[in-house]
Amino acid sequence: MNQLSLQPDLGIEHVAELHATLAPYLDDEAPLEIAGDRVERIHAAGLQLLHAFVRDRAGAGRTTTITLASPTLVDAARVLALAVSLGVDKAAARNGDPA
Repeated sequence: MNQLSLQPDLGIEHVAELHATLAPYLDDEAPLEIAGDRVERIHAAGLQLLHAFVRDRAGAGRTTTITLASPTLVDAARVLALAVSLGVDKAAARNGDPA
């Protein structure tokens, strides 16, 4: 099992760093454990990238687990899940607004 720890700041200005951190693990067959206990700040772009990474690994049959999620990370994930369940991203797309 591979392990990695997310950086404290996952704001939009750090998304490239997050992408570079995650990229080597995208096609790795080994299960991946991502520790989120250090996350103090996260923007939608960081959360979207993290979600897409986990989704793409799952789609390829690879296991990814986020552990020790900080309160900041948990709150951001809840907001994203609520927005998706309410169709907010789809409604924004229909109106031409960025999600």
